Amino acid sequence: MSIVRSASKAVCYTQSAVQLADLRHRIEDRTALTRALQEVLGSDRVFTHPADLIAYEYDGAQVLNAIPDLVVLPGSTEEVVGVVNAARRHRVPLIPRGAGTGLSGGAITPIGGILVSLARMKRILHVDLDNRYAVVQPGVINLDVTKAVEGSGYFYAPDPSSQSACSIGGNVANNSGGVHTLAFGVTTNHVLGLTLVLPDGSVERLGGRGADDPGLDLTGLVVGSEGTLGIVTEVTVRLMRRREGVRTMLGIFGTIAEASQAVADIIASGIAPTALEMIDQLTVEAVEPVVHA
Repeated sequence: MSIVRSASKAVCYTQSAVQLADLRHRIEDRTALTRALQEVLGSDRVFTHPADLIAYEYDGAQVLNAIPDLVVLPGSTEEVVGVVNAARRHRVPLIPRGAGTGLSGGAITPIGGILVSLARMKRILHVDLDNRYAVVQPGVINLDVTKAVEGSGYFYAPDPSSQSACSIGGNVANNSGGVHTLAFGVTTNHVLGLTLVLPDGSVERLGGRGADDPGLDLTGLVVGSEGTLGIVTEVTVRLMRRREGVRTMLGIFGTIAEASQAVADIIASGIAPTALEMIDQLTVEAVEPVVHA
C-alpha cells in the first residue's frame, strides 16, 4: 500500500493503482483518432480541449482524479459501435461513464484513453405495464423511470441515495442498491435484459422480457461488471406495483448496539419492512446543516 500526500489531503492507493498511473496510455496518432471519432459522432460530440476534459476527471467521490485524452458522447447503439471500432483500430482504451455519481473510481480514466459518456442516451424507449417492464437507455436517471410510471401505480425498485442524479447504466455497472434492498433486492434482481456492445464492436442482446428466460444468466454476469465486459446501450427493467399503504416509524436508541439488535429482532420476528435505515449521531450532525433540518 502506498500513501500519496499533497498539501491539502492524503490519498491511499493500492500499489496496482500507482502502477496504472505510471502506465498512462500514449496515443500514437491523436489527430487520426479524433478524425475517426468525429466521422462517427460529428465534431460537437468529440471533446479534446482541456477545458472540456477537466469536467470528467472525477467521479462522485472526488478523491482520485484522471483527465481523459478524449471524451465522446454517443446517442445510440450504432454510434457506440462506431466509437468502439475506432478505438480498437487505434488501440486506445475505453472507459464508459454514466452520470459520474459513483464512489469507486469506475467512471474515470486512470491510464488515459477515451471516456465514453452515455449521458445523451437518456430516452425511455418503451413501457409495457401489462407485462411490467420498461426498456430504457443507460443515461436515463434512476428516479425518472419511477416518475414515468408512478401515475399508473408502478415504480422501479432499486433506489440508491443518488437516485435523483445517478443513471440506470451506472446502476447496472455497479449492481447498485438502496434503502429498499431489504425488501426488493438490488439492480440485478430488476434487470431482465440488456443490449451490450462488445470490445470487438459486435452487439449482443442478452436476457429477455421475462423473469425466467432460458439459458445461462449472462445478463446477471454483466450487471456489476463495471464496464469490463462491454458497453450497455439498452436495459430492460422490471416494474413493480406500488404498495397501497406506507407507514414510516422512527426509533431512537441510546447506542449503535441497541439499534443493531432492534434490526435483528425485527427480521427474526418474520416482519418484512420495505426499508430499514440506521443513522448515528455523527451522521445526523453532518446532514442537518445541509438539509436545514
